This record gives sequence, C-alpha cells and structure tokens, in this order.
Amino acid sequence: MEQYNTWKKMLDGQVEDANEGYWNGYFERERDVYAKILTEKNSVITGTVNEFAEKYGMELVEMIGFIDGINGSLKESIDLDTIEDDGIITLTILWDKLYWNMMEAKADWLYELEQWNDILDENVKIELQKSFKQSKQLVSDKVGRNEPCPCGSGKKYKKCCAIIN
Repeated sequence: MEQYNTWKKMLDGQVEDANEGYWNGYFERERDVYAKILTEKNSVITGTVNEFAEKYGMELVEMIGFIDGINGSLKESIDLDTIEDDGIITLTILWDKLYWNMMEAKADWLYELEQWNDILDENVKIELQKSFKQSKQLVSDKVGRNEPCPCGSGKKYKKCCAIIN
C-alpha cells in the first residue's frame, strides 16, 4: 500500500514535512486517539482505515502509522503491506500487551493516560511495570567482589571463593 510506504519514508526522515514540529503534533494526535479508545473501553474495533482516520481525526497516512504502532499489541497483527484504505480490518487490542509496548516505546504520554485507570486495575499496572523493569535488568553470572559468596559461607566473595579461583 502506498500509504504504508509513505509512512515508512516519514519514519526514515525521507519526507521533508516530517520534521520535529510534525512529530510533536503527531504524538499529540496519537495520544488523543488512545484516550478515545481507552475511554470507549472497546477492545475490538472494526472498520476501514478511511473510517478510522475520519473517526479519530487523523490523516490517512497517520492512521496507517497508528495501526503500525498498535500492531504489536493486537491479538492478530495486520499485514500493513497489503492493507487497503477501504478494506475492512479488525483491531483486537490486548490491553496488558499495549500497556507493556507503550512502556517499551518509552511513551509516557501514552501509558500515563488517566483513562488506563478504567481499563487496568492499579495492581495490574504495578505488576506490569515491575515485570517490565525486571525484563530490562542486565543479568550476569559473574559475582561481584563485594557480593555474598554463592557457596553459602556468609563471607564476601572476595574473602572466600575468589581467593581460591
């Protein structure tokens, strides 16, 4: 689809109009779309790209970009290379995956929307945030010098098994 190719060129900086000011405006429109979707609490949205663009007040190419962004949070992803402006598509949103992906994208203007309070319980959000942070922590088999020795002696590693090695 031509719109999707245009979107990819915009992301790559190949379109002059897609400057910093454009992206700031896009992110505001994106936030508004997510706010509407979260307010509606409808996890299944069906229609054409044209209908979505009109309903949510975005240009057609921006709506393709929006679908590109939410695609990883859908029950069944959309093949954006074959999508047609007037072809019917269904977006089945997985709320917890969407919240996670927003954290992954570092899009605090999206995952901090107050409308999330009506979608995910506060405890669920806290658990998702906790597991997200844990998934980003670097795990190493190497024991630090001042860490407790893994042999269980109760001594620091540098005063125990590090001497032997």
